[in-house]
Amino acid sequence: MGIAFREPKARLDLHLLRRLDEKISEDIEIGRYDGARVIVSQGGEIQADITRGYAHRDTKRATQTDSVFSVMSLTKIMVTVCLMRLVERGRLALTTRVADIIPEFSATGKDKITIFQLLAHTAGMGSAAIPLPVEKVGKLADAAMAVCGITPEAVPGEKVAYSGQAAFTILGEVLVRLDEKSRPFRDILNDEIFLPLGMTDTAVGMPERLQSRRVPLVARSSKASEFSQASLSARDAATNAETELPSGGVYSTGDDMLKFAEALRKGGRSDEVRILSPASLELMRRNHTGLMPNSLFATARIVHGYAEFPAFLGLGLFLRGEGVFPSLFGTLASPSTFGGFGLGSATLWIDPERDISFVALTSGLMERIESILRFQTLADIVFGALKHDL
Repeated sequence: MGIAFREPKARLDLHLLRRLDEKISEDIEIGRYDGARVIVSQGGEIQADITRGYAHRDTKRATQTDSVFSVMSLTKIMVTVCLMRLVERGRLALTTRVADIIPEFSATGKDKITIFQLLAHTAGMGSAAIPLPVEKVGKLADAAMAVCGITPEAVPGEKVAYSGQAAFTILGEVLVRLDEKSRPFRDILNDEIFLPLGMTDTAVGMPERLQSRRVPLVARSSKASEFSQASLSARDAATNAETELPSGGVYSTGDDMLKFAEALRKGGRSDEVRILSPASLELMRRNHTGLMPNSLFATARIVHGYAEFPAFLGLGLFLRGEGVFPSLFGTLASPSTFGGFGLGSATLWIDPERDISFVALTSGLMERIESILRFQTLADIVFGALKHDL
């Protein structure tokens, strides 16, 4: 457990960047959350690497640099990358109707929903839970068939109804059904992203080799209506090497998630390999929801007293956009900043104008808006350390 700062070659002030560690330590001390691994990189050079608090506060197990966290919905970005690779290969079109690939999906008024609408959360699927026992939700084929029976909450294309599980369960099944090698979902992500980028401590599900470093899912916020301690514990206990949750089932370390973030910062490639065309990433980063609000935040926004604000969604990505409202990227971020977040626990973002990549994996889950505001504060501290812009 510790912290390392490196004198930046340019643009970030080392002294001011130390405020990041101070804020994280303060939040852990007062019990807002339990622990964190946070990495700030600029131009490919790590400027701050922070490891603080507990992987599991109840047993006093400290966070380590190689602790393995559930990255939750950051998994959705990885699924999107694999789908865009199929588009690049001519195996899939974003305009394809899902029912053309999964005929069972056409039930209950879903026959015209497209791949694009699922990716942009405009398919009307909403946040309904998959109607299966927790031990079966991680069986992709079963979960996809259960989603096929769900009735949409809205007419496709008319609103942003963020789909926490349903949309990306179906998109994961699309990957499997179109795979020329007949690979399971876990192997598709491993072969297309993890292995090429050297993400050796990352997996779909929880293989035995990562089990000893696993950070358990524990809720710390009493305001967290979107999850409960019991349901989280049940999901965590049911996760094993065979579990496949395209909506949020990847486990990883801070170092590995930085490798993924850096590949996105560099237009879809590492120094050695390309995982995505810059043209695909450009489309993923485009605002596909205009000024429509995100239904994901409707209840929490009212509870916290915030006015309605735009969703600013790309394909599998959240975007900073313009305006002042709760943003996990910080209010000081460039409008072109993009990334994602995992329910109450994790975030990854890239500010292409400042050439900054940011990864934060935490233990002790917070309520959704509280977590976004926490990450907003950390991001603004990073931007507050800028000496000057490009």
